[in-house]
Amino acid sequence: MSPRKAPALHGTDLSLREHLIATATRLIAERGTTGLTVRTIAREAGVADGVLYNHFADKEELLALAVRAHVRTVGRHLGELPTPGHGSVRDNLRAHIVYGVAFHKAVLPAFAGLIGQPKVLDAFTASGAPGEDWRDQLRGYLLAEVELGRLAADASVDAAVAMIVGVCHETVLTGLLYDASAPHGLSDEFVDDLVGTVLNGIGQARP
Repeated sequence: MSPRKAPALHGTDLSLREHLIATATRLIAERGTTGLTVRTIAREAGVADGVLYNHFADKEELLALAVRAHVRTVGRHLGELPTPGHGSVRDNLRAHIVYGVAFHKAVLPAFAGLIGQPKVLDAFTASGAPGEDWRDQLRGYLLAEVELGRLAADASVDAAVAMIVGVCHETVLTGLLYDASAPHGLSDEFVDDLVGTVLNGIGQARP
């Protein structure tokens, strides 16, 4: 005889562990991680506080898995990234930059409450699949274009990645820290300038 299903799971196909992760993921998407407690997660999930510790080593493990689920959900909603060898490199870089800003705008608030929780951040990093994070996908895209001969063989891929990711971070963080009411985006003109600088450099003036 199979065990009775917990009342909180009626009408779902989830295990209790999956239900707790899904509940924490929803709360993170709605409220961020600041002040998110075991009691809040348990109440939203419709279970007793102590139940969490039957399925996770600690609160940090649950939070890390929930943040990872939130990040993956955001990525799915943003759609597919460009495929190496298809379209122009310039347009593909534009698409990566637009994606990167939207991605950071959606996920960075979730990390605000985790700055002082290195255990959660370490567990979050460990929970990812190799190459799944957007920075890794951007790097993989550029390396693939080098292999295809559409970028120079000696292209400074890591420097280009750092430049693009840095712009995405700075754009979103500036808005979050200094002017939350301002739109956290980049103008089309700036994106074009950034792509041009990545591809062509800033150049030295001739004497």
